[in-house]
Amino acid sequence: MRGNQQHWTEHLGEMRSRILVVLGTFVIMLMVGFFFAEPIINFVRYDTLQTSLKQKVELHAFSVGDPLTIYMQIAFVVAVAGTLPVLLYQIWRFVQPGLTPREQKATLRYIPFAAVLFVLGLSFGYYWVFPFLLNFMFALADSLGVSETYGMYEFFRFMFRVILPIALLFELPVVILFLTQIRILNPDLLRKSRRFAYLAMVVLAALVTPPDFISNILVSIPLILLYEVSIWLSSRVYRRIQAEDEERERYWQEREKMDHEDGW
Repeated sequence: MRGNQQHWTEHLGEMRSRILVVLGTFVIMLMVGFFFAEPIINFVRYDTLQTSLKQKVELHAFSVGDPLTIYMQIAFVVAVAGTLPVLLYQIWRFVQPGLTPREQKATLRYIPFAAVLFVLGLSFGYYWVFPFLLNFMFALADSLGVSETYGMYEFFRFMFRVILPIALLFELPVVILFLTQIRILNPDLLRKSRRFAYLAMVVLAALVTPPDFISNILVSIPLILLYEVSIWLSSRVYRRIQAEDEERERYWQEREKMDHEDGW
């Protein structure tokens, strides 16, 4: 009993240390985000607002605290992006003792893959989904004969509500590959769950995007494609795992046979 208690105490202590590392990284990246907030704001103003939209948009501050709030929003997004690889690495280090050497090497490779997918998700949301939604809403306002005035806070909040959840949802292949590697998921289960997964994708897309059909479809289709890619990648990983298991089983069978013959 005392040994089990000591074992759990060690695990909790390790978890606490890794959480502190993640939190410390988040705080550092938050300060970095404040430093880069102004260049990012200027990039959005002179990129999206001037080149990607069908009409000219000027942003206004309707409150004294709006600029500070925008700085905090940008710093938060930068902190999330910068902390994600550290978070994944700390998770990997925590589960590492329970993995075989080959599983350790395989799962460690998922960390840069996750960072790339996060950047791709941000780019997809910023360069495709976000301008499309803005142009759609501009056209809707024009059809109603409404004169629009845009606040900085509302504009950036809407932008982050669109692109950040999309970037996180783009991590789906990494999650599925990791769960396949540690034998919680397999491609057959993923195929059998395809209909339920598609429904979940549509619901998730509806939750993370503004409440309109167009944006829901825009996000749902890439998520469904990512799920299919995840099944294909999971199949490759699972076949390799099965081959390793068969090789290991043959080795132990031969070893047992040799021991049996030596015993005779």
